[in-house]
Amino acid sequence: MTQTLHTVCDKAIAQAVPQHAADAAVTPKANWVLATCIFASSLAFIDGSVVNVGLPAIGQSLSASGAGLSWVVNGYALPLCALLLIGGALGDVYGRRRLLMLGIAVFSLASMVCAAAPSLSWLVAGRVLQGLGAAMLMPNSLAILGASFSGEARGRAVGTWAAAGAAAGAVGPLLGGWLIDLVGWRAIFFINLPIGVAALAMAARYVPDTRADSHPRLDLRGALLAAGGLTAVTWGLTAASSASGFQTVVAAALGAGVGLLALFVWAEKQRGDDAMMPLALFSSAPFIGLSLLTLLLYGALGGLLVLVPYVLIQASGYSATQAGAALLPLPLVIALMSSWMGRLAERSGPRLLLSVGPLIVAAGCLLATRIGGPGSYWLTTLPAIALIAIGMAFAVAPLTSAVLASVSAQHTGVASGLNSALARLGGLIAIASMSAVLAAQGAELLALYRTAAWFAAGAAVAAGVSAWLLLKVAPGPVKPAR
Repeated sequence: MTQTLHTVCDKAIAQAVPQHAADAAVTPKANWVLATCIFASSLAFIDGSVVNVGLPAIGQSLSASGAGLSWVVNGYALPLCALLLIGGALGDVYGRRRLLMLGIAVFSLASMVCAAAPSLSWLVAGRVLQGLGAAMLMPNSLAILGASFSGEARGRAVGTWAAAGAAAGAVGPLLGGWLIDLVGWRAIFFINLPIGVAALAMAARYVPDTRADSHPRLDLRGALLAAGGLTAVTWGLTAASSASGFQTVVAAALGAGVGLLALFVWAEKQRGDDAMMPLALFSSAPFIGLSLLTLLLYGALGGLLVLVPYVLIQASGYSATQAGAALLPLPLVIALMSSWMGRLAERSGPRLLLSVGPLIVAAGCLLATRIGGPGSYWLTTLPAIALIAIGMAFAVAPLTSAVLASVSAQHTGVASGLNSALARLGGLIAIASMSAVLAAQGAELLALYRTAAWFAAGAAVAAGVSAWLLLKVAPGPVKPAR
């Protein structure tokens, strides 16, 4: 379900394409380009939200442990998070249509691997391959979208794409739950095949092969260090959360991950503005605040919204369809309120909304501790989901414009891409830390889930505090790296 919220972060990538590039690339087939981008992106949005509902069925079918179920989710999120920026850079150099079509093909092939997986290890391998495909198709579909429209038409196109992505992420759990109940969990991966075939055919026929005006040097060293560091940290957190005591191998993995990430920061400093994550971005206090808010808030939501359908199915006896429907108020409330909140942010500035919104989310997380206990859906689950949705509507509406305003024009593309990656990183860390919850049953499951909900509330409060403190300074351009 957080895939619905990721559209808010992702759409900034399209908006950050230089306007002169858009003016040069407007084509008579622009509406077909928009349809292609929607089809391609929906692969990632549908699949990311559907799998959460399928975790109980997957665990039972493949005899998966809690750590194994964590990897079903994070196997996809890890390469997408680590390689999102380099995926966009590859398109700038080798052609965005080429990378888009390659990403669609890889994602579709990976979906077949997932659907036919005879064991958990094969399923996780397929999910990793899906994440790799998504890291290629997502940034390039958005860059193509931004380069195919100009002026007001670009705003309408990006808005249409975001609405379609939110709808796909909202319908995904409901459709996926219905398929799981009717056919089985393998059916959720077959959804991608007709969409992928259609997206490939449309891309080949209608999408022009655009590239960046200047050819950036690829930061392959940075991408490898980021991927290696995040993999080690994710594995270490997953193992630590499912272990009964201290283990040397877990400490070694976490230490190696932190070391690789430190090397990543050093390597990025050496590359200056050619880095996939220019450190000059972090000389802007507002950008630091927005980055912390994104990481903490999406971490809280990423973990909680994986656990809620799992608890509803395992502890409350919901069917997969019912669990998918239980979360439907989240995207509906956000869709209804976002436009109004966006206009309010234009008048009052983003600081107040970005500070208050996470606090409302925190209150919703505390209400979510009642999920799985006695009481009907209307008295336990719905109030928590509705309050979380209201808080997210406060926060997500001004987030995109605030990110773009917090950096100089030369950094808007990488800043928006980094913000999107941070949103996924937050969920990655949260899910890696809750293997024990996914392995528990009965009273232990509810106790651990409620502890996780308290942690989610704490992360949301920290997100609001970081926005309040660091957005005091009016957004201004960062200084270029020397």
